[in-house]
Amino acid sequence: MFKTAIFTDEVSQDFQTAVSVALEYGLDGLEIRSVWDNPPQALGGYVPSMRKILEGTGLAVCSIASPFFKCDMDSEEEYKEHIGILERCIALARAFDCRIIRGFTFWRKGRLEDQWETILRKFEEPVKILEREGMILAIENEASTSIGTGGVLRRFLDELDAPQVKSMWDPANVLFDDVVEEVPYPDGYEAVKEDMVHMHLKDAGKTPTLECTPIGEGDIDFRGQFKALVDDGYEGYVSLETHWRPVKLSREELDRPGGSAFSESGEYASRLCLDNWMRMLKELGLK
Repeated sequence: MFKTAIFTDEVSQDFQTAVSVALEYGLDGLEIRSVWDNPPQALGGYVPSMRKILEGTGLAVCSIASPFFKCDMDSEEEYKEHIGILERCIALARAFDCRIIRGFTFWRKGRLEDQWETILRKFEEPVKILEREGMILAIENEASTSIGTGGVLRRFLDELDAPQVKSMWDPANVLFDDVVEEVPYPDGYEAVKEDMVHMHLKDAGKTPTLECTPIGEGDIDFRGQFKALVDDGYEGYVSLETHWRPVKLSREELDRPGGSAFSESGEYASRLCLDNWMRMLKELGLK
């Protein structure tokens, strides 16, 4: 059976609040993005305080939700900056006995085929770092970046052919890709499940325009997805990345999440989504 988790900043910028909500809902872990208005790559000095809050809770840190390679692939300055982000997020992961760091494939621009070889080449240095540090980089499919669907992520992983780089599956992100059409479940999932080490849970649908919704109220077949995870023996984490708010978040906030403005009303929204998720799992006999 898969394990359950939540992004801390989808609840609150206050780490204690996020931990308390996770415990209340009987979750297994936390995914760390921004905490106390600091991005993950700037949390090194806060580790002792965070570890103290986690002590005795039984909650694991399942992933460091870094913004690695959400940058301009043609900027050497940004490339070097993001190599540093990866190294600092690896250090943060190690402090919490976590092996998974989330990553991306650069901001989308132009035709993917024109950028493909550049993307693969720019992963050579990160792969060496991951090999040296014994860490896993889980690439998330996201429409604001070069790879937004499961099928394209499958091609990337096959051609990169690096054991340290795996898939981080996000079904809802597929819906926002206006270049490549794909049915998130089952098609996208089937493409990535072989290398899947982590999954994000959010929902989206046309209301009437495409936007994030509470879990179970959008267009993703999550009942089918959850049953498939169990049938396929997936034992990793499914992490709630709420993204829906009572007041709609801007495109910029969704593409670059983090900080107090992003987390505002997040606890209310995440509780509603957690209620929906737990009810769905109970109905499926999985909880």
